[in-house]
Amino acid sequence: MTSRQLISAIDVHAAGEAGRVLIDSHLWVKGHDMPSRLQYCRENLNDLRRLVLQEPRGCPSLLGVMVLPPVNPASDFAIVILEQDDFAPMSGANLICAVTALVETQKVPATEPGVDLQVDTASGTVRVHATIQGGRVTQVKIENVPAFVVALDHELTLPGFGTVPVDVAFGGQFYVQAPAEALGIDLDPAAADDIIRAASVLLEVARKEIEVQHPTQSGLDQIHLPMLYGDSKTPGVHGKNTVVMPQGRPNLKDPSTWRCGTLDRSPSGTGTSARMAAKHARGELALNEPFVHESILGTTFTGTLHGTTRLGDRPAVLPTISGRGWVTGFHQFVLDSDDPFPTGYTLGDIWGNGRNPQQGQDEAPQLAAGLP
Repeated sequence: MTSRQLISAIDVHAAGEAGRVLIDSHLWVKGHDMPSRLQYCRENLNDLRRLVLQEPRGCPSLLGVMVLPPVNPASDFAIVILEQDDFAPMSGANLICAVTALVETQKVPATEPGVDLQVDTASGTVRVHATIQGGRVTQVKIENVPAFVVALDHELTLPGFGTVPVDVAFGGQFYVQAPAEALGIDLDPAAADDIIRAASVLLEVARKEIEVQHPTQSGLDQIHLPMLYGDSKTPGVHGKNTVVMPQGRPNLKDPSTWRCGTLDRSPSGTGTSARMAAKHARGELALNEPFVHESILGTTFTGTLHGTTRLGDRPAVLPTISGRGWVTGFHQFVLDSDDPFPTGYTLGDIWGNGRNPQQGQDEAPQLAAGLP
């Protein structure tokens, strides 16, 4: 006799980046604070992460966000981010997706012209304002967690690319940032393979050579994402970037393994925050000066730095990110106990080099305490 479990989700894209908002995930996650919730997900819910992001229900560029009860009495809800390789503490694009989904379905009570919300993340608590017109969310403005610089112009020697100057900064996650020009790469969709290969090598070398640790938040101790950046040719835009979302790790001695990731379709909210922190540290971006950041698709987020603070002994800036999301679908995914692929699968044709099918198991896993 087979059993069936159901997963409810709302799909939203923020500036092109697809986020799957899991709206009934409160029974899956345990933990008294956000760092312990993030750690619980990493230790116990990887089957769920693969199930909703990988084939046959997902695709290589898909991300997700779990909506949870808040841990702070003054907050409205909490989030944990699902990526193809890991759970992440914070994502600006996915927070935009979550706010858009919850407000437009009235799971968070809201009326025109807008609503102020407070959201708990494993990177800290953030404030959000959603602008509402005709029942639609037309803008989400995030007062992000403090951003700070770990290193500027730190030289890394990358196999196949030579020595390049990189910045390492935190904007909700730790980023290693390198100028695309220094790697001989154009930030153009036609150069997607070159971008992914270079960024994968960049991240791997940076993780090996640069130690990071958030001064006040536990569990944030690894460079999470690579960013290649450069100038934009679009009038009114101040910079262009692409972040590569990892899928596996490259073998630096084997170039055939270097294509292991996908391009972030959005300008990246936490990435924009980290980029602004680096620019401010160089004297290239003043407080309250708009920074319009362009994605590989040509979509934009607008950021500003509205103040400064300190995190322990580190100087930090206070970033704000504005963008928009669009609901693309309402879903009720099904997992049958006799499904041969209970945690999904990947194949190398679209999932990058070195990816093998995730073999089915005899029985579907019981995800956490059962699906609601």
